[in-house]
Amino acid sequence: MSEDRGHDVETDAERERLRSLIARMSDTDLSRPMPAGWTIAGVLAHIGFWDARAIYWLDKWAGGVAPTPYEPENTEAVNESAKPLCLALPARDAAKLSLRLAEEADGKVKALSDAMLAKIRSTGGPPFNLSRAIHRKEHLDEIETVLAT
Repeated sequence: MSEDRGHDVETDAERERLRSLIARMSDTDLSRPMPAGWTIAGVLAHIGFWDARAIYWLDKWAGGVAPTPYEPENTEAVNESAKPLCLALPARDAAKLSLRLAEEADGKVKALSDAMLAKIRSTGGPPFNLSRAIHRKEHLDEIETVLAT
């Protein structure tokens, strides 16, 4: 029986939304402030950071390490610790990096075999988020709200 890959449709849509948003934003737009001391470019780098984390796990599993239950981090601590690095990147570089990591993460999720998808889903703990779109959508909505003001 084939594994459900419905997550790919939403992920593809949000990655294309990310691509379109980046293409139409100026460097001035990318430097606009966001809540909590972030900038638009910093938020894009933050999105890329979490896709890079997904890439790390996907590569481990592709290398033969068996998926285990997801261990949720203290996301506030991780995000606040990574914030200075995200904000230090040149704005356009942060945007390009975000898109590159989204493409890479999405490609790796799409390349998962049905057997590996089943293993990831059956770890017994909180699931690894196969839909890369959920996190992106949240932040792209926030960015579009800021751009509309």
